[in-house]
Amino acid sequence: MPARRDPGPSVKDPELYEDLRDRGNSKEKSARIANAAAARGRSAVGRAGGRAGDYDDWTVADLRRRAAEIGITGRSAMRKAELVTALRSH
Repeated sequence: MPARRDPGPSVKDPELYEDLRDRGNSKEKSARIANAAAARGRSAVGRAGGRAGDYDDWTVADLRRRAAEIGITGRSAMRKAELVTALRSH
């Protein structure tokens, strides 16, 4: 795999950022998690997840609302499965 460029000074935990990118996460999501881990500690960030419930149990209206909150474009034309995929990969 080719070497990655330095993510820049805005990423506070570059090692974790690169690990997350290698796992297929987006740049934005990787930076968000890496910065949260640097601020609160990796174990605290790991414990924080999972409070929202499974997206498969949400209504389409709730999924669209959440997609709007995080800025996913094209959400109004997406079906439920597409919304779930977009939210999980964001």
